[in-house]
Amino acid sequence: MPSSETTLTKERTVTTVPPHPPAPVRSRPRAWRDWASVAWFLAPALVLFLVFVLAPIVVAVYTGFFKWGGIGPLDDFVGFGNYTKLFDDQVFLGDLGRGLYLIVLSVTVQLPFALFTAVLLNQRLRGRAVYRMLFFAPYILSEVVTAVLFTMIFLPGSGMADHLVGLVGLEGLQGRWLADPSTVMPTLFVVMIWKYFGFHMMLFLAGLQSIPSEVLEAAAIDGAGAWRRFRHVTLPLLGPTIRISVFLSIIGSIQLFDLVWVMTAGGPNHSSETMAIAMFQFGFKRYQVGYASAISVVLFMISLVFSLFYQRYVLRRDLSGAVTAGGGR
Repeated sequence: MPSSETTLTKERTVTTVPPHPPAPVRSRPRAWRDWASVAWFLAPALVLFLVFVLAPIVVAVYTGFFKWGGIGPLDDFVGFGNYTKLFDDQVFLGDLGRGLYLIVLSVTVQLPFALFTAVLLNQRLRGRAVYRMLFFAPYILSEVVTAVLFTMIFLPGSGMADHLVGLVGLEGLQGRWLADPSTVMPTLFVVMIWKYFGFHMMLFLAGLQSIPSEVLEAAAIDGAGAWRRFRHVTLPLLGPTIRISVFLSIIGSIQLFDLVWVMTAGGPNHSSETMAIAMFQFGFKRYQVGYASAISVVLFMISLVFSLFYQRYVLRRDLSGAVTAGGGR
C-alpha cells in the first residue's frame, strides 16, 4: 500500500503539470478559402506590377540586343553591340558625368540648405506656418509648369534674371543662362533647388519634431551650447531622415528628365543632356529603339545597384531597427 507521502507527490504532479490541449486542426477547405482571399486581394497589385513594371523591363532588355527602329520584326540581332557603342559614345559618357554633377551638388548644397531651413523653421518663429507653406509650395507644382516658369525668367533680353543681374552690374551673364554650355547646368541646378528643397525641408522638419524635447533639455542642463546640442544630439537622432533624404535626392538626380527636357531639351550641344533625355531622344526622335532600350537598361541597372548597395550598407541599421520595433522583439 503506497504511503501518504507518495500519494501527495502524485497529486501534486497532476495538479502542477496540466495536460496540453490538442492543437486545433484547420480544415482543408478553410485553408483554401484563406489562400483564395489573399490571392484575391493581391491579384490587382500583382497584375499592375507585371504589366507596368516587370514586362517593360523584360521587353527593354530583349530589344536592347537588336538594332531596331520600333516598327517591324526584331530580326537584326547585334548582341551586346548597342552596349559597346554606348560606352564608346563620348556624349553618353558626358551624360554620366552630368548625372554625377547633379548628385554631388544635390547632396552637398541642396540638402544642407534644406536642413538649415528646417532647423530655422523648427524654432518658435512668428508666421513659421506661412514660411513652411511658401517653401513647400514649389514642390506641389509639376515639373512642366516649373520649367515653363523658369524658361520665361531666364528668357534672353526680357527675362527677370537678365534684369536682376543688370541691376547689380553683372551684364556678362545676360542671355547666357540656358544658352551657354558653361552656365546651363548651374542654372538648371538652381531651378532644381527651388523645386525640390521644400520637400526635403519638410522631411527634416518631421524628423526634428520627432526628437524628444527632454533629450535636448538634458543636454542643455549639462552645459551643452546650441551648436553642441545640434552636433551631438540633434544630428545623430536625425540620421535616419538624412539617409532617406540622400537616397531620394540621388535617385531623383539620376532619373531627372521633365525639368531639363522642357527647359533645354538637352542643349546646347548636349551640354545639359541626361541619360533619361538621351533615351528619349534615341527612342522617340531618332527611332533607334534598340539603342534607346540599351540606355534604359543601363539607367535601370545604375539605379538598382545603387539602391541595393545603399540599402545594404547605409540603411541597414535603420531598416533592422524598424523590423525590430514592428516585431516587438
